[in-house]
Amino acid sequence: MIFYPFILAICCISLFLTACGDAELSTRQSVRPAAPVEVAAIERGLMRELRVFSGALEASASFPVSPKVSGLIEQIYVDIGDTVEQGAVVARLDNAEYKQALAQSQADLLVAQANLMEAESHLKIAQRAMERARVLRDRGVASEAEFDIAQSDLLAAQARLEVLRAQIQGAESAVQSARIQLGYTEVRAMWSGDASTRAVAERYADEGETLNALSPLLRIVDVDPLTGVFFVSEKDYPQLSVGQQVDLETDAYPGEIFTASIQRIAPVFQVSSRQARIEITVPNAELRLKPGMFVRAKVVVREVEQAQIVPDVALVTRSDSKGIFVVGQDGETARWRPVQTGVREGDRIQVIAEDLAGPVIVLGQQLVEDGSPISLVSSDLTE
Repeated sequence: MIFYPFILAICCISLFLTACGDAELSTRQSVRPAAPVEVAAIERGLMRELRVFSGALEASASFPVSPKVSGLIEQIYVDIGDTVEQGAVVARLDNAEYKQALAQSQADLLVAQANLMEAESHLKIAQRAMERARVLRDRGVASEAEFDIAQSDLLAAQARLEVLRAQIQGAESAVQSARIQLGYTEVRAMWSGDASTRAVAERYADEGETLNALSPLLRIVDVDPLTGVFFVSEKDYPQLSVGQQVDLETDAYPGEIFTASIQRIAPVFQVSSRQARIEITVPNAELRLKPGMFVRAKVVVREVEQAQIVPDVALVTRSDSKGIFVVGQDGETARWRPVQTGVREGDRIQVIAEDLAGPVIVLGQQLVEDGSPISLVSSDLTE
């Protein structure tokens, strides 16, 4: 019995020490260190959703210049890169044969005209003979047979006159045709449209070569404006419309933006690629851009005004939910805010949620949970 008080005292001391240890452990666990974070302001402003398409520039008009007649090229007056005015003579063919053909047709016309004059004279003689035969027949001096002969001669003279008149028309047409053929030995640059000048893009023949009719001699292009061409998928197709502004970038002029607009949208998709052709009009008054250049076309497909904007690095995922951490009202804790994302522009993104307030954590958010203590090591806040 004398051991019971001693044993009871030992148990009380053990219970006291255990309780003190648990309290100290609980205190250590409840005091978590503040996580160092960086923050930025939640902005409000205009956000533009861009689509970037790769494409190339083409001449807005391109056509071959070809002679309408065959011949030896005597002289070419323009070369690649030269500017050509509407109707200008760009080359000349050997015209000796065509001059000879014109002279021959003119001589044939003179012969036909002389024959016509002779036929007109014969017709007058036949008319007088016919009148004489009628008078003599009426007087009983000439027989009916003589009158018939005179009448037949008159009809023959009239028929010959009509034939020669037709020959005159044919000879005149031959002269006109020969004159036109001779004119075709001067090869001219002719096109439809309002452009007064165009540029020579290619030359296919040299002086001294014989060129067949309608064989291309030059290719002439219109480079102001240019036409840009790119292709879009079914996803982007509904977001484009005629007249929509397009900003172009080229490797030739880094950092420069060239403004264009959508001119045509193909109504069908290509079977092989499942893409639709888009054509844009590119003003090129200074002629700096050239057909064949590679371009990147940037199109604003959506605009959102007064959007809530955060850096895209602020977005985190917790339990399959996207959100951001903001600094609580006490300035010392992190608060989780689930959000939906909208327009992305560069390294900024629109977040859709109600009652977003306070700076957003952009670095260190992987170390915190809702309610975690934080310490600001730096910030990028706009007033």
